[in-house]
Amino acid sequence: METKTSDFTSTILVNETPETVFNAINNVSGWWSEEIEGVTNKQNGEFLYHYKDVHICKLKVVALVANTKVVWLVLDNHFSFTKDKKEWKGTTINFEIKKVGKQTELRFTHVGLSPAYECYTICEEAWTKYIQESLYGLITTGEGMPNAKEGGFNQELVEKHLTPSN
Repeated sequence: METKTSDFTSTILVNETPETVFNAINNVSGWWSEEIEGVTNKQNGEFLYHYKDVHICKLKVVALVANTKVVWLVLDNHFSFTKDKKEWKGTTINFEIKKVGKQTELRFTHVGLSPAYECYTICEEAWTKYIQESLYGLITTGEGMPNAKEGGFNQELVEKHLTPSN
């Protein structure tokens, strides 16, 4: 039984190897959004996630342990639908992979995604869909359900809403 914390967690169990799960996680445009720009599969890589003018997020890969763990730090964030436009900033998104018998468990935790956040209900629903359906599908069938490409990043939105790196 899982206890309720201030983090959001979603777990899936698949009949695939830890390597397959690890590779799928790092194929971010294959399960989260085709609108990913930057490096998602290397230590210290930085990338942007973008969904219309609704959500822009800058992330950094802060841990990458082959077939075991992936951790992203949210460097900057902008939601168009919340009072606090930067609600995710400073949170981490963790993927922990381990063998459980003949299966592989993926435990996804968005550390710091708290029910106190205005975006929590929407974010909880979205992460559940992305992990339980899209990433699960990418791992098990090779086909995820990422957000469709919108014709490229709107650089003006990115510059307007995200603080430039120093």
